[in-house]
Amino acid sequence: MSNKAHDEWWRGAIIYQIYPRSFADTTGSGVGDLNGVTSKLDYVASLGVDGIWLSPFFRSPMKDYGYDVADYVDVDPIFGTLDDFDQLVQRAHSLDLKVVIDQVYSHTSDQHAWFKESRTSRDNPTSNWYVWADAKEDGTPPNNWLSVFGGSAWTWDARRQQYYLHNFLAEQPDLNLYDPAVQSALHNVARFWLERGVDGFRLDAINFGMHDRQLRDNPPSVSPFRDLSTPFRMQDQAFNLSQPGMPLMLEHYRQVLDTYGEVFSVAEIGGATPMPTMHAYTRGHRRLSTAYGFEFLSLPELTADAVGSILRSWPNGCDNGWPAWAFSNHDVPRAVSRWLPGVEHERRAELILLLLVSLRGNLFVYQGEELGLPQADVPFERLLDPEAIANWPHTAGRDGARTPMPWERSIENGGFSTAAPWLPVDPLHLSRAVAQQESADDSTLQCFRRLLAVRQKTSALRLGDLDILTAEDGLLSFTRNYEGDIAHCAFNLGDEARPVVQRSAHNLTVVAGAGNVVLNSDRPAELEPYSGFIAVHDSR
Repeated sequence: MSNKAHDEWWRGAIIYQIYPRSFADTTGSGVGDLNGVTSKLDYVASLGVDGIWLSPFFRSPMKDYGYDVADYVDVDPIFGTLDDFDQLVQRAHSLDLKVVIDQVYSHTSDQHAWFKESRTSRDNPTSNWYVWADAKEDGTPPNNWLSVFGGSAWTWDARRQQYYLHNFLAEQPDLNLYDPAVQSALHNVARFWLERGVDGFRLDAINFGMHDRQLRDNPPSVSPFRDLSTPFRMQDQAFNLSQPGMPLMLEHYRQVLDTYGEVFSVAEIGGATPMPTMHAYTRGHRRLSTAYGFEFLSLPELTADAVGSILRSWPNGCDNGWPAWAFSNHDVPRAVSRWLPGVEHERRAELILLLLVSLRGNLFVYQGEELGLPQADVPFERLLDPEAIANWPHTAGRDGARTPMPWERSIENGGFSTAAPWLPVDPLHLSRAVAQQESADDSTLQCFRRLLAVRQKTSALRLGDLDILTAEDGLLSFTRNYEGDIAHCAFNLGDEARPVVQRSAHNLTVVAGAGNVVLNSDRPAELEPYSGFIAVHDSR
């Protein structure tokens, strides 16, 4: 680790993801808003996180709930105004919280002014800003590419007499990031928000941003991730994903960011084999700060072998870039509902959080994760997620992870809104509301605060290398080391007691644990089922 790490506020930081629609409603509309976020920032700061990531709040027809952007430089009225955003940033900074916002550069809404002009003719100023292609001789689409949400990734436009590409909904046409004018326009978008004080960007689905210019067919998938209920995953995304031109585009983007100081940038990388792309987008100091994929987000079972395999895929050293990890977010079922289903809920939630804070890299914590919220039950008639509706009942969809944040059990709608919320509040969430957990020292919320405090004051956890000791037979054990600051992290993810592998001669004291691990004691020689600890030694 170079000395530059000391100047990079984001390295090892913990970022709290806020889904504004579901955080807090101050207008009585049933939809959360920016002022609602601002009103809860004291709570967020009390968690011990370093910053917040806001999911999209830009002007949008909301076909994909904000990820279909109609105006990159304005706030959608349902969320408030630009003045409201400025006040949010000011309040966050006064609480020493950084502000990271989503940027959706792979596509826009079909209601964006750029696309409205682009579709009018083949020779207008934005005619090349999207991916247009002629039909085959028989009138069918240019190739076999499929949309993530189902069906062809191509839609016919009668005005241009051409197909346009959309990797997601037909209302989300793909930008042509090969065009220098498009890149320049997106650079101006970044400048707009940086000048309003934001500290970083999450680049949504950025590896969808370039396509194979020959428009070659994708081959069938032979991946173990092949999912017969989702046709998109039946293909190897060889030609509509992670194309070789993207790293150079990111270098140009990074040059813009660097003129504003230490700006954080993180790529969201999808696909069956995202790790090579994650390394490519973050390698060295000329591209993005970090990247995360779906290794943990799509992991069906939490096992020592699986975690070990994921961690080994991002070895130590700056040449490999810097990792980021998320266990839950707005796109996948919550981790506490996916993993260790037979374990008592509080113990399961605390063990998962303990593992998260022990990892090398940046950490993303999704709203409600600190409460141990399970995936909400949303009945079919209340579903709004287009993916869930299209693939029901073969996918859990995203609505169950997007239901309103429960603030207080005894208040209508959990204190989220005075009106009927846009998605229902799960009754099971009310017993885990913030107010209820604030008053209980043994709650998941208070455990989360203690775990974050340990990470924040332990250099080995925040900045150190990670070396695996063992990752098999239910036992995961690794060391973290930063300039002589050492931590030993061990987890028994199985149903039998297991001895702990201890190769360090240092005397280490347990500072965090899950299960019946005793704090402020020597690290144990054996771990009971579904338990873990972090033990530290500071040579200084």
